[in-house]
This record gives sequence, C-alpha cells and structure tokens, in this order.
Amino acid sequence: MGDNKENRIVVLDAIRGFAILGIFLVNMLTFHSPFQYINPLTWWESSADQLVYKFINVFAEGSFYPLFSLLFGYGLVLLREKTIDRGLNFQAVALRRLTVLFMFGIIHAFLIWYGDILITYAVIGFIFLLFLRVSARGLFLTGGLMALIFNLLMTLLMVLAVLAVPEEELTSSMYPANQAEQAVHAYQEGSLAEISEQRLKDWFLVNNPFNGIALFFMILPYFLIGGGAAKLKWMERIEELKKPFVYAFVVIFTLGLSLKFIPYIFDYNLATKFVSYSFGGPMLAMAYALGMALLSRTGLNKAIQVFSHVGRMSLTNYIMQSVLATFIFYSYGLGLFGKVSVVWGTVLVFVIYGLQIIFSILWMKHFRYGPLEWVWRTAIYWKKQPFRVRS
Repeated sequence: MGDNKENRIVVLDAIRGFAILGIFLVNMLTFHSPFQYINPLTWWESSADQLVYKFINVFAEGSFYPLFSLLFGYGLVLLREKTIDRGLNFQAVALRRLTVLFMFGIIHAFLIWYGDILITYAVIGFIFLLFLRVSARGLFLTGGLMALIFNLLMTLLMVLAVLAVPEEELTSSMYPANQAEQAVHAYQEGSLAEISEQRLKDWFLVNNPFNGIALFFMILPYFLIGGGAAKLKWMERIEELKKPFVYAFVVIFTLGLSLKFIPYIFDYNLATKFVSYSFGGPMLAMAYALGMALLSRTGLNKAIQVFSHVGRMSLTNYIMQSVLATFIFYSYGLGLFGKVSVVWGTVLVFVIYGLQIIFSILWMKHFRYGPLEWVWRTAIYWKKQPFRVRS
C-alpha cells in the first residue's frame, strides 16, 4: 500500500501472498470442474482425490476470502491515513481506487472467469468508506455482531431446510446433474459464444440478488474487523503484542479447525457445511493472519518474505491465475475442463504458484509495482506513476 519498499508493511504483503495461494487452491476446483453443480464427495471417486479435496475443504474453503477481506479493510484504513498525511483528498482517491477495481472485476468476470471477487470487493468497499471514521472498538463490535447475527440466522434456516425437505430432494436441487453436464460441454469443447453464455450463467448463479445479500454479510464484517485492526496498528506492533497474539492464535485456530471438521464428524449436509464454512472458515482466516504475523518475528522470517513478493503484486497474480487456468481448461486453450482430478489440479496450483513466486521476485527487482498495480495507481492518482526501480 505504500509508495516504496521502505514504507510497506512487509508482513501484510506476506499475508496477502499467502492468501493468493489459498484462493488459488479453492478456485482451482472451479477452474477444472463444474464445482457449483456437483457433490464433491461423489463426483471424485478415488481415495486420493477425496483426501486432497477434504484437505482443501477444511483448511482453505471459506477461509481465504475473509482473510483477503481483513487485508482489504486494513489497507483502506492505511490508505486513508497516508493520503491525508500527504494533503490529498482521500474520498476522491478512494472512489477512484474502488471504481478502477470494479472495472478490473468487470473485465475479469465477463471475459476471463465467472468466479471473480473484485466486483464484490469494490461494491462493498464503497459501503465500507462510510465506516472509516468509526473507532476501532466500534468497527470490531459492528463487524463481529453483523457476522454473528447473520450466520446464526442462516444456520437456523439451513437446519430447518434439512429437517423439512427430504434428503434426496435437497440433494437433487443442490447438485443438478444436467447443469454439470452443460458446464462441462461449454467449457471443454464449446465455442467462444457458448463459453461466454455459460460464464454469464455461472456468474449470475453466484451473484444473484439473494446471494448478493449473503455476500454483503459475509464480507463487510471482515472489512470492518480488518479496519479496526489497522486503527490499532496490530501489524506494526507484532513484537509488543506477541503474547496475546500467541494465545489468540491457539484458541482461534483450535476452535476454527474443530468447526471445519463438523461435516465429517457428523452428517455432511447443508447445515453442517454452512456452519463449517461460515463460522470455522473466518476463524481460520484470523488464525492464519496471526500465525503469519508471529512467524515473521522468528527465524522463518525469510521464508515468510517469499510470500511478500507475490503479495506486492497480488492483483496481477490473481488475474494471471485465471488467465492461465482458463487457457489450460477451456476449449480455446487445451480443453481439459472436466478431465483433471483434484490431485493433479492441486499439483498444478503449486507449479503455477511457484512460477509466480519466481516471476514476482524477478519483476520487483526491476519495477516498483506489478503491471496491473501500476495501471491501477496511475488511474487512482490521475498521474503516470514511476515504474522502474532506480539504480
């Protein structure tokens, strides 16, 4: 978020880079399979695929969008402070920042991949601007209560649905086989027009009005909590807060992990999946942030910094993942959609992410920003930004 390497909070970049890996692990399931329309516990039959999927489900699904939300809230508060310190108009800068992010999201969602999150972050970011003058305590309280009340109400609805609707009927409505077959046909061998039509359909399935309301309550609370942490300078005070961070990490990680295992300990149904995703996922997100912060103050600091190179150009790397994956799996590329297992999809994640680490390290040696970050900043400040690193 800063202007140069010295002004940046490296641990935030490292957490952001780690989040990019976690998001890719989850997104890969939808890149190579009709994930929205299938039951993953029956679609993939091999024990290796089941094991890897369960690992991703427990440790990644539902955890990395809140982690990125925490970072987004933290970053906007930092931006406000730095912009005001420079004597600039924060509202104008923030509105341009979110507008350009929204435009990136439009291009990403409708021309590359339907699972885009940038549009949602931009829209909710506009709403978050209304809360920036609220105290840290107020942000924590508002965010915490908003998430708790919404998730409790949704859990109640899910439990009622499980009790009231026969399991076969609920399963057939959640996992429509014909929709999965249509998605496989469109992405694996369809024309550009068919891919575009399927992409729009899949985007609307996630972003319809009902889901839009749900996304609001699933993301804004973590913007608020991240903003509260920024106001208290948590990532700048890691050494000072080391002891409470350790206690918080142990408690939150243990509780979050326990909640994530609920569908596998009890019945795997709509209600247990929701509790796992909406309560356990965000707890693991907070634990990951605390864990990365603590590791950055140990002998593993150098290893943590590897993630920071990817995090410094997170927008470029996020979009790049979509471009590469859709080329591999869609018909205009290699056409492997529906033909790749969870195991090999996950191997591909680590291969591509490893290449992104190398690319990011080499790029940042010569340039101040990632290519899309440079376009973003130039548009935000209405002024061409310096690009190359001076000798």
